[in-house]
Amino acid sequence: MFRLNDKVVYPGHGVAKINQIVEKIIGGNQTLFYELTFLNKEMTILIPTQNTESIGIRPLSSQDEINDIVKMLAEPAKKINSYELTATNWNKKNKEYQLKLRTGDLQKISEIYRDLKHIAQQKELSFGEKNLLNQTEALIAEEISIVKKLEPEKAVEHLRSVFGYIDKVSPSNRQKSL
Repeated sequence: MFRLNDKVVYPGHGVAKINQIVEKIIGGNQTLFYELTFLNKEMTILIPTQNTESIGIRPLSSQDEINDIVKMLAEPAKKINSYELTATNWNKKNKEYQLKLRTGDLQKISEIYRDLKHIAQQKELSFGEKNLLNQTEALIAEEISIVKKLEPEKAVEHLRSVFGYIDKVSPSNRQKSL
């Protein structure tokens, strides 16, 4: 069970802080909820405390886990053949990616990011691929930023540097580069 003011990761949405634990009567039963306020978006949600595991809410990664992710990102992506780069195969691949994304598992999200960065070296990314790349980069960088106590822009630079690509992050540069 999490505690008040803990920072947690909500799958697909990023890092949130537990602002309060709320008690509500639902269907005649007393239920406890975590009130989660997301750090990088204006969104607050209530999650039943007994559903955190099934939703995939997890504590922030440790420094060691972040270091392991950075090492994994530096490894070559799995071999992708030309058939896998076709638009018809994107739908199948995207379903697989979305399932991984919904787990909230930083390792799986990082694998998506690494694969898309590798694909981007072979062809121009489609609109959907670019959006997914942006989403995974934001989720990974947000957690790196908080765990390593870095400014968000520095976390993105750190993440991109693994691929030998460093760009000063500004809203206009970020859209162009991804």
